[in-house]
Amino acid sequence: MIPAGFDYHAPASLADALALLGRYGPEAKVLAGGHSLLPMMKLRFAQPAHLVDLNRIDALRGIREDGDTVAIGAMTVESDLIASPVLRARVPLLPEAAAMIGDPQVRNRGTIGGDIAHGDPGNDHPALAIALDALFVLAGPKGLRTVPADGFFLGAFQTQMAEDEILTEIRVPVRAAGSGWAYAKLKRKTGDWATAAAAVVLRCERGIVESVRIALTNVAPAALRARAAEDALRGRAPDDAAIQAAARAAMSACDPAADLRGDVDYKRAMAGEMVRRAIRQAVARCA
Repeated sequence: MIPAGFDYHAPASLADALALLGRYGPEAKVLAGGHSLLPMMKLRFAQPAHLVDLNRIDALRGIREDGDTVAIGAMTVESDLIASPVLRARVPLLPEAAAMIGDPQVRNRGTIGGDIAHGDPGNDHPALAIALDALFVLAGPKGLRTVPADGFFLGAFQTQMAEDEILTEIRVPVRAAGSGWAYAKLKRKTGDWATAAAAVVLRCERGIVESVRIALTNVAPAALRARAAEDALRGRAPDDAAIQAAARAAMSACDPAADLRGDVDYKRAMAGEMVRRAIRQAVARCA
């Protein structure tokens, strides 16, 4: 299909982009990689009168260390996450998970900020950001504000970001010593969204799980932090009994929708299996 008519804007600076959003209000939409917005426009589920393309704003790209945090520009593409030596050394979960997203064409164009800002429960970066305890930097007419990833996603395609704000940066704590990580993702084929996926970051000390964060993809209206699953594992040895208890707790928290990828019971079961796999892999990496 052909999208409805719109005016195209390509600002060269963040200030110019924010000015355009302020001028056109809800009639304007921000374009990042385009993999989410453009298909919706072609189907006329989205019909913005003004499209604000961020691709000429170089300041929104890049990966840098900032003390005990890694800062990632929102317009950084997935292939750059995969190739980044900083991320491989400091936040290895991100490049490993980015390699599971889409296909090479998607990874060369799709951005981490677009994946997050769209608020699609099937996107991977929301759960990853929650598991990594990331912060999002939002720019708006009143300046910058920082919002935790945990709580940012309110429902399907709903986030805490206002219509006149732009996600500029993702700030992720560096991997703590002795911690392990994993992203277990079930999908039907290359390029598909997850049927279910689980992101796990944990730290063990003397054979006991001291800290853990577990977040799930595509098994609820928004990326889901599985707090009960964390509680089932924290303070225990990560043996089969504890891992099974965490998986059961994660399954109980799920609220999936039936679709071509499976019915509700199947998706809930696969969420539990992804949690088991991710925990085991994360524990094996604790060092």
